[in-house]
Amino acid sequence: MKLPSVRDLKLRGKRVFDRVDFNVVEGGKIIDEFRIEAAVPTIEYLLDQGCAVILASHNGKPKGKVVHDLSLAPVAQALAEILDRPVKFMHDCVGEDVAAAAAKLKAGQILMLENLRFHPEEEANDAHFAAELAELADVYVDDAFAAIHRAHASIVGVPAHLPHAAGLLVEEEYHTLHSLLEHPKSPFTAIIGGAKVADKLAVLENLIDRVDTLVIGGAMANTFLLAEGYEMGKSLLEPDLKADVKSIMAHAKKSGVEVILPTDLVVATEAKAHAKTSIISTDACPADQMALDIGPVSAQAIVDVIDHSRTVFWNGTLGMAELAPFARASERVARALARHKTAKSIIGGGDTTAFVDTHAMHKDFDFVSTGGGASLELLAGKQLPGIEALIKHS
Repeated sequence: MKLPSVRDLKLRGKRVFDRVDFNVVEGGKIIDEFRIEAAVPTIEYLLDQGCAVILASHNGKPKGKVVHDLSLAPVAQALAEILDRPVKFMHDCVGEDVAAAAAKLKAGQILMLENLRFHPEEEANDAHFAAELAELADVYVDDAFAAIHRAHASIVGVPAHLPHAAGLLVEEEYHTLHSLLEHPKSPFTAIIGGAKVADKLAVLENLIDRVDTLVIGGAMANTFLLAEGYEMGKSLLEPDLKADVKSIMAHAKKSGVEVILPTDLVVATEAKAHAKTSIISTDACPADQMALDIGPVSAQAIVDVIDHSRTVFWNGTLGMAELAPFARASERVARALARHKTAKSIIGGGDTTAFVDTHAMHKDFDFVSTGGGASLELLAGKQLPGIEALIKHS
């Protein structure tokens, strides 16, 4: 069934419960403005349609308790500056005061609710909690792609009570990522990095029959190299997944997919910014060293593949990119992808999105996803509860 769009809803004069993803506050400070900015087009669309907008989001993992440092109050202030209009903030997301404020809301006004996860009922998908949230509005819009793989009350419970649709962000995320599974322009290259193979096994298996080239980087590559018979010293490894990795390699070979593994590595004795580093061949990792980035030869090999690709999907940095000495390969690949304008470039959320945002590059790519886990589950062919809820009740 077709994903319902906010463009299809009758919105004039309605109060809209806009479920956004403002999971961007740590220690009382905003650490990521990209997700706030990504929510703005839908908010502005709703305002232009004469709606009153009620914004709701989770933040962090407060475990059902009020944690001051995880309050969404800083986001309300930041959003008011971005939109250049008042954003009234409530210090709860349910209750008499919230209900009264929502009832008084007029067209063009914005009300932001406090962190949904301050209530344990949110993650428990409590039916009464979902109904209480739904009573605040006339219409439900889901624009929280980064949380759309969670079966939580505000994601799957509320749309059962109200007319509903996907927001502009969710709509774009869903169709852009889904296009990689249906009709990507060839040659199609997937660059998959990050820490753990376990997190991306299903994605790797599902992409193999769709890509022309599969590039493996990050700490994930260590386990692939281990499965190929290389000694990896003190590198982060998942030895229990060697059989799975060999299965992926066999699948790729059978499908005629080229798999590119690192041929050189940046190693150190410890994962610290000031550690002494060396560049070694993959067959020469000392027992007391750990691989923390792919080397320059490997990075150039990826750049060469990018230059001949028409579609590139990148999820997962190629090294421990939060530390400058081990971010060089990721920087090199990011810049190569940004300047290669003939390839459609899709950044797959999570740490990769954070990396390109830190380097002020997110506008250099065709599409940057806000959802790491959600994008991976979609590309693994899994059902996303939030998407299913929007379609099921249409």
